[in-house]
Amino acid sequence: MEDEGTRGVRGTSADRVPGPAVPPPPVGPPRVEPPEDPGASWGGQPSAGQPSPGRAPSGELGAPQFGQPSAWTSTSPPPPPGPPPARPASPPAPVEQPSAGAPALDAWLRTPRPPQAPGVWRYGFTPRPAEQGEEVSDRSLLVGAVITLLSALLLWSLWRNGYLPYRLVPLKLFTPGEWWNPGTSGGPRTIEGSDALTVYEALLFGLLAYGCGRIGNFSELFRRHVVSRGQPFLALAAAVAAGLTQLLVWKETLPVVRPVLVLVAAVAGGEIYQSQTVVNIIYGLIAAAVLYPFARLGRWRELLAARRSGSTPATADDTSAPATATSADQWPELRAAGWTDAADTLTAEVRTGRMNDVDVARLRHAWAQATRSPDRLAPLAEAVLRTGGAAALHPSGDRDLPRRTVRHDVLTGQVRIGRCADDPHNPYARRSTGIALDPTLLGTSLLAVGPPGSGKSARLVRPVVEALGLRALAGQAAVLAVGGAGSPLGPDEAFDVVVRVGNPASAHDLDLYGGTTDPDEAAAVLAEGLVGDVGSLDSRRAATVLAQLLGPYRTAHGHFPSVPELRELLDGTPAALTALRAALEAAGHQAMLRELEARTRQAGGPGDPAPALADRVALLDRPAFAGFFATGPDARPFALRSLGQYPLRVRVDLPERGHAEASRLLTRLLLAQFTAITAARTDTTLFVGLVLDDATHAVTAETVRGIRRLRSVNAGAVLTLRTVDDVPEALHTPLLGAVGCTAAFSGITTWDGKRFAEAWGKEWVETREVAQHTVFADQPFTRALHALRKLVTGKAVTTDAVTVRQVEKERWSASELAYAVPAGHAVIRLATVEGEHAPPLLVELGG
Repeated sequence: MEDEGTRGVRGTSADRVPGPAVPPPPVGPPRVEPPEDPGASWGGQPSAGQPSPGRAPSGELGAPQFGQPSAWTSTSPPPPPGPPPARPASPPAPVEQPSAGAPALDAWLRTPRPPQAPGVWRYGFTPRPAEQGEEVSDRSLLVGAVITLLSALLLWSLWRNGYLPYRLVPLKLFTPGEWWNPGTSGGPRTIEGSDALTVYEALLFGLLAYGCGRIGNFSELFRRHVVSRGQPFLALAAAVAAGLTQLLVWKETLPVVRPVLVLVAAVAGGEIYQSQTVVNIIYGLIAAAVLYPFARLGRWRELLAARRSGSTPATADDTSAPATATSADQWPELRAAGWTDAADTLTAEVRTGRMNDVDVARLRHAWAQATRSPDRLAPLAEAVLRTGGAAALHPSGDRDLPRRTVRHDVLTGQVRIGRCADDPHNPYARRSTGIALDPTLLGTSLLAVGPPGSGKSARLVRPVVEALGLRALAGQAAVLAVGGAGSPLGPDEAFDVVVRVGNPASAHDLDLYGGTTDPDEAAAVLAEGLVGDVGSLDSRRAATVLAQLLGPYRTAHGHFPSVPELRELLDGTPAALTALRAALEAAGHQAMLRELEARTRQAGGPGDPAPALADRVALLDRPAFAGFFATGPDARPFALRSLGQYPLRVRVDLPERGHAEASRLLTRLLLAQFTAITAARTDTTLFVGLVLDDATHAVTAETVRGIRRLRSVNAGAVLTLRTVDDVPEALHTPLLGAVGCTAAFSGITTWDGKRFAEAWGKEWVETREVAQHTVFADQPFTRALHALRKLVTGKAVTTDAVTVRQVEKERWSASELAYAVPAGHAVIRLATVEGEHAPPLLVELGG
């Protein structure tokens, strides 16, 4: 198997987590600082010359505290004396997405993230415009504009030629009678009357042009066929229209120049035209006034500014949100607490590019944690002054993942997995918006179902693991990713602990007992993992059998039995039982002797679960796993209990190809350990996430109850299945009810679709039944009107009989889920731990 350059020899005496990775190359000469204070980082980042820590012990990790000399291990030697550590340089900030052209970190910080409905990508979110009615077709729009224009030209021609009666009556009502000839159609008698008629005609022309534009819907025609093409076509079209209009104005085809000259003479007197300079100024103002509307329509100013700056001008449909002018990059929380120097240091780090988005999220979280204990504020502020963005560093020394495959917003904890498709099933406001997952959604757990190749691992599991890994680097989460060897869960460098079950090169073992010292607790979890999927066996009886053996063995030897020893005890091997009994008698443990005698009496009875337990343990007692699940004082396997205490990133590779049944057993055991350990936590500030790339035959009745309890302890699980039938039929409904988020990928069967449709429920919708009847006209004039209407709309004249009803309908039917979901899409239903939920949405994964 490809280990990506991180192969190592599995040791049995390692007692520390993996050491910090090599820091990235500095962007400038590192600055030498005074010796580090122990509170400068969570895990006491090793200084120069300090040995890198190794594998995490089982239950010996000290709680990291700001301002206290604590590390991830209580057995780590103090750092030897040496030169003061150099201030680590930060890698280039990848900010919210790994693609080129990402915004600067200060702009990324100031970008708005308004609260939205569950699952909406909040970074730079802008709401969609209000929903509009059915758009008029281009043909109808063009024909209507042409007819309106021809009608306006005809009306204006009738006016100019005097064919409209009483056309001067309104003007004569507001002007002296001696200006006009007698009669309603009499023209002007004096120069004043001629001037008034000129202005009157200009006003009427303006009203006619305005009405023609509104009735003919020229603005929509201009937006649809000119503005939508963007620059420079928009500016060029506006320039052509401006030139044509100027020609018509100076040819006096359009009544603009003469009315303006008349009005200026009426206000300033006719003597003003004796100066050629004044006349030129008036002509220049007229030309500018005619050009101004076209300059606004063509956005000439924006185009020129963009050309000077060398950038592309924004179009009307550009939905990117500008960064707000807030002071998020000024670290107001530190300034409000009086630590101005620390805030100035971090501001300079942001501006000079020595921080990334993970540093910002980590320091904000560290400051929020420190404010709960005032004695931690001073050490944290001092560490910021010395190391800048490298303060409160993750114990691994990493400040980012080796590679990001999707877009992340570390401030909100969101990871974008796609966008809502423009589909009638989706609400109008959610169409084309980004879809993202965050801990408030993952806290309700997520179940994804889809056939192989539908994109569950690459487009859902990998992004979730990346997001939880980034939050772990920020000190806000711990993640356990479980999958087969070679699963696309991320490179080894992206994890603190990598457990390769059955691989001799693995640097870590796996603790079958979860790191607990309580025999009853260990027995309950181990029984669930071994025979929880056997419906004919009671897991409580199996736990009792295991407890009757684990308790005496631990009392006699100080540790739980290894896999071969446990198999011998379950098989009832006389030598193993005799040796255990002798050890208990020698130490005088009468209570444990009674437990062992009870097991001996019950062995071989009807319904005894010991043979089934022994058969399942035999799956792990194979040469490929020899020495892997070791116990005893020299074995220090990785214990899952550490996840609830430290921001660890753990990956477990299972040998699915050669040992499929053993892999399923271990998956079931890890799921049972996870639900039990997280439920027993007292400090729930750290989000703990479990990601199972394949949960086939891993879900049991007890783990379903445990999954239901995860949301109350700030934890969540992501489970993927090829089909719901991979879970016992009796658990189909409980499992779908236990998880808050569900995803149906393309290619599922109608049987699976039926279960999702029932889980998502129904909704009231308004249905419209329209019956169209063609209208046949008898009169010649009516037939002509119908022919004209058909020419304009392209449709025959009909009458509609509309019936509107309210009916209850499934949000997605089983057939739609099976056949109407395109490849690369999934229907996802989301819910938060607070109880908010979104309807099932058709999502284009990776969009």
